[in-house]
Amino acid sequence: MPGLRLGVVSTYPPVHCGVGEYTRLLLTALHGRDLGASILVMAEEGVGAGYHDADAGATVRPSFKWGDPSSLDGVLEALADAGGVDILHVQHEYGIYTTSTRILDLAAEARREGLARRIVFTLHTVYHPLAARRGETRFQEAVLSEADAVIVHSPQQEFELHAQAGGYLEKITRIPHGTMVNPYLSTPRPRLASLLGLPSSVLDGFIAVVPGFLRPDKGLDTLAEAAGMIKGRARIIVAGEPRDEGLLKLLDGAPGVRLIPRYLSTSEILMLSALSDVILLPYRDPPGKYAVSGVLHLSMGSLKPIIGTNVPRLTELYTLAPRLVFRAGDPRGLARLLDTISRAEAYELVVPYAGPLYSYAVRTSWPRMAKRHLALYRRLLG
Repeated sequence: MPGLRLGVVSTYPPVHCGVGEYTRLLLTALHGRDLGASILVMAEEGVGAGYHDADAGATVRPSFKWGDPSSLDGVLEALADAGGVDILHVQHEYGIYTTSTRILDLAAEARREGLARRIVFTLHTVYHPLAARRGETRFQEAVLSEADAVIVHSPQQEFELHAQAGGYLEKITRIPHGTMVNPYLSTPRPRLASLLGLPSSVLDGFIAVVPGFLRPDKGLDTLAEAAGMIKGRARIIVAGEPRDEGLLKLLDGAPGVRLIPRYLSTSEILMLSALSDVILLPYRDPPGKYAVSGVLHLSMGSLKPIIGTNVPRLTELYTLAPRLVFRAGDPRGLARLLDTISRAEAYELVVPYAGPLYSYAVRTSWPRMAKRHLALYRRLLG
């Protein structure tokens, strides 16, 4: 699609946000297809003065403030300065834009004024009406009515929107979250430990890693309790930017647990995953909140066994490797599963059992997901 003018509203690096990392990986894959697209990212003001992202072929312009719908007029100004776009694609998360419909109203205004030919929303989180405050379901109803297309990542999100869609079923498209095959898999583990600032002693024993933001929904309280029940040779590395000081206190001193309490870039998460023997995702989701874990997709691309919980965020793990899943909030289940897998004879069986995850990682590679986005844009533009 030569000459495509794409405008994307999203958080973006260097802001520490999973949606921003997702957007950059997607745009890098789009740019990699060398379609001559012009890409404008209207980003959260944490990007500073703005910059050109050469890898993504994108101009990044600060255009709004996190959590402040009144600041979104900057998006309209950026579109006007650029002379408009063919596709205006909003990467939506309630934590960024709140439940306000302002971002949707602004997108519709851009379309009326000729600044955007078509409007696309990716809903990174979808709520069931019984779990949501009225604001979330009202927004979902509005976006289904107003947008030209709505992208979700999982079947649960897709089916939930189907139930809420009324006459707008044709607008809903499921495009899985993209996956990057880990480029550090062939790097020697001592070198990876050195790059991450870890002593070589961490390589002793069986290494389980828990990557990503340290938040209550990551099930780290379950992990801390499980750590005292582990009888085998597993050693656990918990790494990520703290979002809850209480969790740090809980994990600090937990037997067999090493903390790396700082933000990890995508590259560092990939290094840590390549270093590991197994990846732990002991997540906890509230009922009726449907999302997909970006860390799960980074982990799948590392071609290592993954232990996780039976929550919507990890639906792909639950579907493809159910024996590696334990009940959310069950420390004994986590400890038992980790002890079993850490035995050499069991690990040799688990690696091939997780094969469907690895093939799914290839099927959902970022170039493939970028191709599906481009096909959707092409269809919308006729």
